[in-house]
Amino acid sequence: MISNLALVSAEATLGEGVVVEAFSTIYEDVIIGARTKIHPNVTIYPGTRIGEDCEVFPGAVIGVIPQDLKFEGEYTTVEIGNNTKIRECVTIHRGTKDKWKTSIGDNCLLMTYVHVAHDCQIGNNVILASYVGLSGHVIIDDYAILEGTVVAQQFVHIGAHTFIGGASLVRKDVPPYIKAAREPLTFAGVNSVGLRRRGYTDDEVRDIEDIYRLIYVQNNNISKGIAAVKESIKDSSVRKLILEFIESSDKGIIRGMI
Repeated sequence: MISNLALVSAEATLGEGVVVEAFSTIYEDVIIGARTKIHPNVTIYPGTRIGEDCEVFPGAVIGVIPQDLKFEGEYTTVEIGNNTKIRECVTIHRGTKDKWKTSIGDNCLLMTYVHVAHDCQIGNNVILASYVGLSGHVIIDDYAILEGTVVAQQFVHIGAHTFIGGASLVRKDVPPYIKAAREPLTFAGVNSVGLRRRGYTDDEVRDIEDIYRLIYVQNNNISKGIAAVKESIKDSSVRKLILEFIESSDKGIIRGMI
């Protein structure tokens, strides 16, 4: 159902059962999947792709050109997966020549006033609480949760199953499976409750805790901690993910507990 008071371009593609309420504007070159609901006063710019069963609440602006002085008008997109909720006054900008798109996965929740800048890559089942601000080129892996007013610097990488406390400033990469808080942002333990809720076994959680104990608690620098993990922790999928994340980090990872 499309309201008579909505402005929808004839060159937009809307799937079966899409709802567009009054005073929303959908430009050309927009694709919206089946059963997605667009509330009043939403603006969706060209190059936006929204999946099925999503919901976009009043005041959201999606697909506007990036706030990047290097942007030269190149054709880029915003791509949003299925069953993602975008709450009031969220802003999501198109990509640039770096990634050519800004992407958000399936089953995500972006709460009020979240800003997702150009070229961000957000995985599945991610929660960004109110007033989270992501600078350009930020990567967030699956199941990460950022509490309210977290701000992430350009190019940082936030690992899977992380939990970042409210009002934190993210200036370095945050490895998977951990909680982080304080200023400057600091390792605050393993996200064991979240991991168990998502089906990780007690053995897997203990392995993760042992790995981070070696990296952050028992050694005075990261390289010594990694060496200790390789020497004393058996190979596993969680060990592999943690070590690959840390060893591929360009910005370096957040600090340990003091």
